[in-house]
Formats: sequence, C-alpha cells, structure tokens
Amino acid sequence: MSQADGLAVIDKEAGWTSHDVVAKARGVFGTRKVGHAGTLDPDATGVLLLGVGRATRLLRFLTPLPKQYVGELVLGAETTTLDAAGEVTAVHDMSRVTPDQVSEAASEFVGDIMQVPPMVSAVKVGGRRLYKLAREGVEVEREARPVTVHELAVSPVDPGAGVYRIEVSCSSGTYIRSLAADIGTALGGGGHLRALRRMAIGSFAVDEARPVSTPALLSMTEALRDYPELLVDEPLGQRVGSGQAIAIDELSAQGEGPWAVIGSQGQLLAVYQSHAPGLAKPVVVIPW
Repeated sequence: MSQADGLAVIDKEAGWTSHDVVAKARGVFGTRKVGHAGTLDPDATGVLLLGVGRATRLLRFLTPLPKQYVGELVLGAETTTLDAAGEVTAVHDMSRVTPDQVSEAASEFVGDIMQVPPMVSAVKVGGRRLYKLAREGVEVEREARPVTVHELAVSPVDPGAGVYRIEVSCSSGTYIRSLAADIGTALGGGGHLRALRRMAIGSFAVDEARPVSTPALLSMTEALRDYPELLVDEPLGQRVGSGQAIAIDELSAQGEGPWAVIGSQGQLLAVYQSHAPGLAKPVVVIPW
C-alpha cells in the first residue's frame, strides 16, 4: 500500500468548514485524492473522517455509521440557522422551565422520529443545496425524513439562563440543531444549539482523532473495522481481486453484508455484499 492510502481521523477545530479540512489535508498528504465522510458545520468541532488515496472509495461505508455528539441547548431564543451562528428571530421567556421539564420534553425525541432538515444544510431540494438557497434568502418546504435517536440526555449547565448540556447518540442524517430547536418548541417557546462537538462516528472516537496539521493514517483494513471481516486464502483472494461473484457459503459470510474481504497478508481486497440468493458480489475492489 502506498503511503497516502488510508483513513485519517481528524479533530476538526471551530471556524473550519469540512472542505477547508480536506484542502489542508491535500497539502499535508501531498495528494488531491482526499474526501470526507459526514459534514461538520464550521462552528462545530470533533471527529471528521478523511479518506486518502484509494481509501476515498471506502467513504460511502463510513457515512452511514451512527454518530455521537455533545453540545449545549440554549432555551429562549430561536435563530435563522437553529444554532448560535444565526440571527435571532424570536425571543421567549422560558425562565420558569425546569430541568425536569426539559428532560421530559427531550425524551419524546428518542427513538424513530421524523425530522425536517434545516435550511442551512447540504440536503438538495429541486436539485439545489438548501444552504445555497438560504444564502439567497430563499426558504422552501422541506419534507420530514426518518431518523433514529438512540440516546438523548440533557443536564443543566445554567438552568437560570436556559442552558443545558445535550448528549446524543443517533443515526446518520440526524441534525442536532433541529433536535435542539424542536425541544425548545416542545417546551412552549424556542431554542437553539451551540458548542456542538462530534464525539464519534461509529467506533472512531475523538480520543484517537488528531489535528489536520499532524494527522495519522489508519490502514484501509482498519478503516472498515466497523464491518464484518471475511478472511480468505490466496486462491480465493485472487478471485476476489478480479471482482468475481462468489457463493456466500464459500466466503463463510453471514447476513446481507457489506463485508470487508481481507487477504492473507491482512490487506483489504474488496467490499462484498449479498447480490442474489446465496451469492455475493463486490461493491468495491481494491487493486494491489
């Protein structure tokens, strides 16, 4: 594997867009072949996954991984962006709201819920990104989308000022800004999010993340550590490397996949998934 093939777990700092981080990483790694999985807002910090070299082909498998966040819910003020970066559009007196009421309201958003994406997001409507429309002062109807909030905990930081710590474990595609605003609305007023930090994407947690100026590369095999691994010998590995469809039983695979197929030297050969009854085919093949 060449030096510039792998996954970088970055701790993004505030003030950088995800594209800024990619641009910086291109210079650090000396290649234009860098992409990211899971956009973070400029004001947000925390885990951003970068695929470098051939590992950019694996980003499609990292984007759907569940996410973990911490941030602050600020009750009493609504903003244009649903977070502290936006302009205040409405103010509510929520001084009588208690921590127990906040916890009770938040509990209603645990599980499978429908969520309307914020205008300042990368979702496309009519072929255009919402954030681009928002910059033009245009607001459009957005369809609610299903997301899953696995865990949601709130705890008082400064309840007199309406500030609460919010900890969220959720499916990919969940907007924490929308969650904060919806909790505020459910309490009879409004709210917004500030100080968002992504703590993990799948098993890739902030404690192993590094600044983009001094990144480390995980191997492509390690990049898919959240998926089941199928270890194959050299003869079968040659067939995998040529992109053949293979019987699921021959791969000793279970379920529907995707599976990371690993060669005899520990290298990632391909990503396979179920294609037809009893048969698996590659989604990605890594040339060596």
